[in-house]
Amino acid sequence: MKKPKVKITVTKEDTGYSATALIGDNFIATESETFDELKEMVLEAVNLSFEEKGLVYTLEDIQFEYDLESFFDFYKVINAKALSERIGMNQSLLSQYIKGIKKPSALQTKRILQGVQQIGRELSEVRFLL
Repeated sequence: MKKPKVKITVTKEDTGYSATALIGDNFIATESETFDELKEMVLEAVNLSFEEKGLVYTLEDIQFEYDLESFFDFYKVINAKALSERIGMNQSLLSQYIKGIKKPSALQTKRILQGVQQIGRELSEVRFLL
């Protein structure tokens, strides 16, 4: 049997993170104080859900989808001010999206995502002199 794709939605909560997914008839939900712990709990929950079918998942098999607040909380290395300048978005507006004060439109979300992905592509091409 081919493994079903697993997309987990991660949301920043007041006291940590929650994760949910609906995969066929399986509803998976868990929560944790830290994102690293959440990933472990998600993996355990997914494997428990598919144990009877003999399927075993690794973290590489699971696609995590984030709300903006969760993403920027976990990837603190991304500077929101610099990103806002790069994508031509008002810094205050981006900050409000990140803090969950305002909800971005689909177009604004796509714009932010494209900026983050561009940074990722640039970083993956970096080479240091040895």
